[in-house]
Amino acid sequence: MSEGWAETGAQLRRREPSLYELEPGGALALALDDESWMLELTPDGRMICQTGIDMDDVKSLLSDGTAEDLGTDELAKQAKYYLQPSVAKVRKAFLGAGFEEATEMTDEYVAVTFQRPVDLANLEDVTNAIRWCKQQFGK
Repeated sequence: MSEGWAETGAQLRRREPSLYELEPGGALALALDDESWMLELTPDGRMICQTGIDMDDVKSLLSDGTAEDLGTDELAKQAKYYLQPSVAKVRKAFLGAGFEEATEMTDEYVAVTFQRPVDLANLEDVTNAIRWCKQQFGK
């Protein structure tokens, strides 16, 4: 962790008290809504808005016995299908604001992310970007 990020993080937390460290010296995060969306600011200058679902939750949703028969790829497709309504609500706004969309899949979870670079040296712009993201979710 650089001292620059420590100071930047402290200043951002003063401006936006709901930000918290995901791990000491790491990214800052805050919850955006009740549908599991969160915002993350990384030390390398990325703003990430993301939602996801745990693969065990997908298996529970499909608990009529088919989940055990489904492979990881099929479970991931089901997870993406489950996330789509939430993602569709914000996709146009995020893409229009210069964010790039990506889907991240592991054996443990599926996440849809929207990310773009931010200039951590310009705290006013970062704070405005955080506010804008929160507004997309009515916060």
